[in-house]
Amino acid sequence: MIRRVAVTGGSGKAGRGVVRDLLERGYEVMNLDRVPSPESSTPDSPAPFVRADLTDFGQTLEALSGGDHWPAADAVVHLAAIPSPLHGTPDQVFRTNVTSTHTVFSAAARIGIRRVVWASSETTLGLPFERRPDYAPVDEAHMYPETSYALSKVVGEEMARQFSRWTGMTIIGLRLSNVMVRADYDQFPGYWDDPQARRWNLWGYVDESHVNQSVRLGLEADLDGADSFIIAAADTVMKRPSRELMAECFPGVPVAEHVSGTDTLLSIEKARRVLGYRPEFTWRELF
Repeated sequence: MIRRVAVTGGSGKAGRGVVRDLLERGYEVMNLDRVPSPESSTPDSPAPFVRADLTDFGQTLEALSGGDHWPAADAVVHLAAIPSPLHGTPDQVFRTNVTSTHTVFSAAARIGIRRVVWASSETTLGLPFERRPDYAPVDEAHMYPETSYALSKVVGEEMARQFSRWTGMTIIGLRLSNVMVRADYDQFPGYWDDPQARRWNLWGYVDESHVNQSVRLGLEADLDGADSFIIAAADTVMKRPSRELMAECFPGVPVAEHVSGTDTLLSIEKARRVLGYRPEFTWRELF
C-alpha cells in the first residue's frame, strides 16, 4: 500500500497543490526541489523539504532512499521540469527534462519503488497548433512534438515504457493541459472575443483540482506497465461552442459527433475510462 510519496517539483505551481492534496488525504509527503515552497520552508512542515538537483543521480537516489527524518518513498510523483519551451534555450530544456526524468526513473528502479506518476504534457499532441490538427478532439494517438520541450516529454514516455519493461514498475504519465489556479481565471474574459488567442492548445485548460485528482488516481489505479493520459478540464476556456471555434480557426478539420456545447477538444475519454478521471470543476462556476 502506498503511504509515503516523494513529490519532485513540489514547490512549483502544480506541485504545491499536489503536496497539499496528498497531505489532506492522509499520505506522508516529501518535497524534492531546488527551492522550498512557503509551506515546506518551516521546521514543523508536514511535508519535509529536501533540496536536490534531480539531474544528478546520486542526489536523487539519496533523497528517495530516505534519511534520519524520512523513510524511503513508496512512490514518486515526478513534476520537476523546465515548465515550457519559453523557460530556456531548446537544448537546455531538452537536456534538463530528459536527464531529470531518466534520473528519477533510474533512482526509483534502483530503490525498488514500484509506482511513478509523472507530468508529461499536452504539447506532445502538436502544440502550439500552428499546424492543423488531424481531427478533434485530439487524443493520445495524435502525437506531433513541435518543440524541444514537447520532444523531451515524448522521450520521457518512451523511457517510461522501457523502464517498466525492464523492472516491472508501473509508470503513469499525465499529459497535463495548461494548469490554472483560481487566481488565473481573472484573465479568461480577455480570451472570449478573440478565438485566435487560445487556438494554440484548442482552448484547453486544467484546474489544479483536476491535476490533484489525476495524481491520486495515478497512485491508486490498479494498473500495470506504462501508459499516458490526457488530463484536461471537461470544457474549453471559451463561451462560444467548440464546433464554432473549430470551424473558424481550423476549417475542414473533422470534429467528432459527440462534441457539443463547450466540450473540451482535448480528449479525456481514455482518462475517464481507464483511470476513472472526473473533472467536475469548471471556471464557469466563478463567473
